[in-house]
Amino acid sequence: MTLPVTFPVAVMVFAPVLMPLLAACGYAVLGWNRVTAWLGALAAAALLAAAVVSGIAVSGTGQAVTVAGLARMDALSAFMLVVIGAVALLATLASPAYLAAELAAGHTTPRAARRYGVLTQAFIAAMALAVLASNLGVMWVAIEATTILTAFLVGFHPSRQATEAAWKYVVICSAGIVLAFLGIVLVHYAALHAGLTAADALDGAALARHAADLDPGVMRIAAVLLVLGFGTKAGLAPMHAWLPDAHSQAPAPVSALMSGVLLSVAFYAILRIKVIADVALGPATMRVLLVAAALASLAVAAALLLAQRDYKRLLAYSSIEHMGLIALGAAIGTELALVAVLLHILGHGLGKSALFLSSGHIHQALGSSRIDAARGLALRSPLLAGAFGAGLLALLGLPPFSLFASEVGIVRAGFAAGLGWAIAAALLLMLVIVAAIGRHGRRMLLGSPATAAAEPLPFPRTAALAVIAALVACALLGITVSPLGDLLHGAAAIAGGTS
Repeated sequence: MTLPVTFPVAVMVFAPVLMPLLAACGYAVLGWNRVTAWLGALAAAALLAAAVVSGIAVSGTGQAVTVAGLARMDALSAFMLVVIGAVALLATLASPAYLAAELAAGHTTPRAARRYGVLTQAFIAAMALAVLASNLGVMWVAIEATTILTAFLVGFHPSRQATEAAWKYVVICSAGIVLAFLGIVLVHYAALHAGLTAADALDGAALARHAADLDPGVMRIAAVLLVLGFGTKAGLAPMHAWLPDAHSQAPAPVSALMSGVLLSVAFYAILRIKVIADVALGPATMRVLLVAAALASLAVAAALLLAQRDYKRLLAYSSIEHMGLIALGAAIGTELALVAVLLHILGHGLGKSALFLSSGHIHQALGSSRIDAARGLALRSPLLAGAFGAGLLALLGLPPFSLFASEVGIVRAGFAAGLGWAIAAALLLMLVIVAAIGRHGRRMLLGSPATAAAEPLPFPRTAALAVIAALVACALLGITVSPLGDLLHGAAAIAGGTS
């Protein structure tokens, strides 16, 4: 069922896209200065507020809103907008202090800062459009737009490593997006031959209603291409190679956005495809694909984290691990598993934002992202060390943080669904990951400073506020999800194809 569309409803649906676009225009016209630096935070706060209002509306009625056949607001898209808004608010709150330090050190210029403001806001708008798009083609275009926009942000710093990371990111993600495009073409072909009109052939809701009529042979090939294509952007193995370079070279707030929410937006596309494929092919096909990608991602993360010497790349490899867990939960596909998956998406976004934002200030102060260079962090900056350490605890899935609750939910759902062997393999790999991250974290936080005359590390107030807010929110969600309970269950029902 859909709600009637009025002008206020249409504004509510498109506000998450319009707000960051207006901020981007503001940066383009006015540039980056002490006043305009906060435009992004205001736009992100407005996006989050619109997402909360939309979530209340759709979860309260159990209905969706479709506008002009282009945008569709339901519980799942509203939940993803909450994730985008929350992480965007954290990143934009921390951006002014981060860029001020870069400008003061001569690492960037006012012109580059203006470009940063325009690109980050356009990037946020593209992610919002991706989760609102009712048409698979529009969703593909929005996700491809995030690749183009973030490529310039990955190469923001004028260094050889940043340039190489940007090119690697573009080449690998473009290859993945091409695969996803081919998958969408095949879905369109199957839809037309099933009798759908040209207007409905790529409409997600129409495809879900007529999924049983789609040709299984064509849809099987399409499912493989779409999982590989969007899985590339989500950082799933075997197409994950771009992620450590891009996340380690991008400015810290951009890394927070990319790891905290861009990967999840790409996986959102897989969830939408899964609803269609499960009816057209049965749940076994997507389950096999996602379990394989999940275990491969966990294995890659475990192997590469053991000998890691760079703390920014360590956080990036951890993102591969968590996307693997999300894929495993989606493969299970029960209501408990999907609620846990969505909670994990939000918790990971909050925890990883806190870690990347704090690591950005560590890197600015030390001039190095080597773990050995950050030894003795607790002695040099107790607040920064405490925030980073708490973020690592959240990342490792320890209570009271929400990642503990979501991981327990995935494990319980997996054993109940008869996937105990996959859960057991995942738990063994997670033990290796916990040991590796714990060892590296201990060296950074509790070791002796690299130099005897090590100076205290600065931690700007606005950045500290953003990091602490992220950690507190992640902990509160681990204690209770009651503010998001109805929205979570509504979104899980849509992702599971039962609503």
